Parts: sequence; structure tokens; C-alpha cells
Amino acid sequence: MENQYEAIWKELGLNLENHAGLLGVLSDAYINIYMAQKNRPKGMEYFDFVVSEVHGLRIKEVYEAKESGRPIVGAFCVYVPEELVLAVDGVCIGLCAGAEVGSEEAEKFIPRNTCALIKGFMGFKLAGLCPYVELTDLIVGETTCDGKKKAYEIFNEITKKVYVMEIPNMKGPKGRELWESEVFRFREKMEALSGKKVTVEGLQKGMALVNAKRKALQRLSALRAADPAPISGLDALLVNQISFYDDPVRFTQMTNALCDELEERVKSGAGVAAKGAKRLLVSGSPMAIPNWKLHAIVEGSGAVIVGEEACIGERNFRDLSDENFATVEEGIAKMAGRYLSIDCACFTPNDERLGNINAMTGRLSADGVIHYSLQFCTPYMMEAFKVEKSVNRPFLKIETDYSMEDFGQLRTRVEAFLEIL
Repeated sequence: MENQYEAIWKELGLNLENHAGLLGVLSDAYINIYMAQKNRPKGMEYFDFVVSEVHGLRIKEVYEAKESGRPIVGAFCVYVPEELVLAVDGVCIGLCAGAEVGSEEAEKFIPRNTCALIKGFMGFKLAGLCPYVELTDLIVGETTCDGKKKAYEIFNEITKKVYVMEIPNMKGPKGRELWESEVFRFREKMEALSGKKVTVEGLQKGMALVNAKRKALQRLSALRAADPAPISGLDALLVNQISFYDDPVRFTQMTNALCDELEERVKSGAGVAAKGAKRLLVSGSPMAIPNWKLHAIVEGSGAVIVGEEACIGERNFRDLSDENFATVEEGIAKMAGRYLSIDCACFTPNDERLGNINAMTGRLSADGVIHYSLQFCTPYMMEAFKVEKSVNRPFLKIETDYSMEDFGQLRTRVEAFLEIL
């Protein structure tokens, strides 16, 4: 990454020395994991470029948007209604949380046995390594787990700009009423932040942009059902991760262009693995950039990952928002209903998730399911029990963090799992 961005990084208060080290490690990991793949689609060149500029050109774009008066909203969860941010001409951006950085600093504020994602977003901020969090005018948290909601209290003391949306524990009438009120409250927050009113036209435009992005990701997901698989799980994971960072219009265009190429691959029978290679579905905790460990292990062992039942995956794009409404209130109510359909493990009961996993294994012809949980991610660790009972496929449960210390152990377990398939 060129030095042209250092002035912005310095202005944002980043630790330039440590940041340069982080980018170097990220670059090396990307080359070793991604560029070592064979027979990649040409359309992945764009997404390679995005990663190479994830703290460069994209930061410059967001910086310029902020300079022009557009509100910048950061998020860690698919429950944050991006449509409402776009409705007031804001920018919604995913925040850094996918690497083991700044742990010593983070552990001065939170317990050591905190999940890696929480420790990650605390560490990125405290170590001065995430330009996105520095650019935000608002950071939107959500009560999807006890660890997050308590960490957000501390994060607000550090950043002074955290806003928390309350997610109900159950999806009955009272839960829906609570969630709708939270989405309406977020509308008011966005109006106050931007100085603009949410209009029917603005909300429909925001919904159309986000729905188009989701449709492109749905299209990518459907193409992964082909045998041989036209794209690796690693590359598909990367596209899903980038959907939280990139400009939504450009991302949608480039993802659809990639899908055009994949359709030709399917027609010609071209794939990234041999026809009949073992096909796996990954379910469970989210995988933020640069968390590529499990996919690298599985596909380095000769199998192919054909789907992710996760927030970085189907849970993010499975359902669309209804764009047909006459008033802002009607539109927000419909949008709230769409978000409440997300089958996060924070809900009880959560039988929808079990049904969705089984539907995915069938549609994608998965030979087995790997349930991935971040260590100390209690909701997903707990739900692994019910998932294992419900899936009609061989099942492997994995608990890990962002470190590479267990790479060899995990590879041994994955290889043994592939043997029994």
C-alpha cells in the first residue's frame, strides 16, 4: 500500500508503525492463503484489489464522504439496518474485529476469557489499528450476547460514540413490538445525526441498494451448488466479508460480474476442485476479515466449502426487505420484520436456524457440516448441541479463536472428518 494514505492515517491517530506491521502480516497471509489457490475465477481480481486497499483507497473514499458531510456509521452486526443509514445519504461500514491484535491492551478493560471478536474490536481501537472506527460518527452496537452488550458500555467510554440497539430474546408479539420500536428509534437517531428526514423515496432507495447487494450474494450462493464447485469457499467467504466494507453499488456490480463468469464455468463444467470432491457446509459464529483459518484448513485438505450459514454468509442475505410501501412508518415496520427473521443464536427458541441449516445442506449437496464457534461465544457453542441432533449429515464441532496455535490440531481433526465422509 502506497504512502499516499499515511497523511490520512496520521490525521486519524493511527499507530503508524504498528499499522504498517499489521498490513505486512495481512499481505503475507493473503498471498499464502489466497494467491496460492489454483484456477481462481478472473473476477476475483477485483476483490484481491479491495483487500490490498482495505485501509487505503476505501479509507480515502470514506474520509472524503465524511468531509462532504455524509454521516459515517460503523457496525459489527447484520442487525444494524443499513437501509436507514443509506436513506439519509450515510455510509455504513463494517468495523475491524477479525484478528488477534491489541490483546494486552484489551485485557486491561475486559476479561481474558472473552470471545475473540469482542477482544478483536477492542484491541484494534486500543492499539490504534482501525481507521474505520476513527472515521465513524456513530458506532452501532446490539445486544446479541451478554459479552457484547457489556463490552459496548466500556467501548463507549473509550470512543464516546456508541449507540446500542436492543435485540429481543424471543420473537413473539412482544419481541416484535420491542424490535420495531428500536428500529423507529434508530430512524430518529439517523435523522438527528444527518440533519435529514427519512422520506419514502429515501428509504425505498436505501432498500433497493441493499436488496440489490443481497440478490447478488444470493446469486453467488446458488452457483455454489454446482459440482464441480465453480468457486472456492475461501473466495466466496472473501466476497461476503467485503460486502460489509465496499461501496454497495460497486460491490453489487462486481459481484454480479463474478457470477456471470461462474455461470459460464458451470456450463462448461470447470471448477476449483475435482467433480465429486467432498462438499462441506460451515455453520456458526461470524468470520470477519482476516479470519480465513478454517476455510484454509478444509480446502487445503482437499475438500470444498460450498456454503456458510453465518452472519458472514446466508444469515446476512437470505431475506430481502419489502420495497412496496406508501409511508415511512409502513416501510420501517416491514424492514423491522425482515431483520427479525434473522436466525441469530441469541434467540430462544431458535428452531428456524435448524430448518435453515438442513435446507442449505440439501440445496448445496453438502456431504457434512462443520459447526464453528469462537471460543467463549456461548450462544453458538450452546446451539451446537441442537444443530448436531437436527442435521442429517456427518457433523464436526470446532471451537477456536483467531490465533494459529491450533492450526495443526484443527487440520488433523478436519482430515479425520473427511476420512469418514
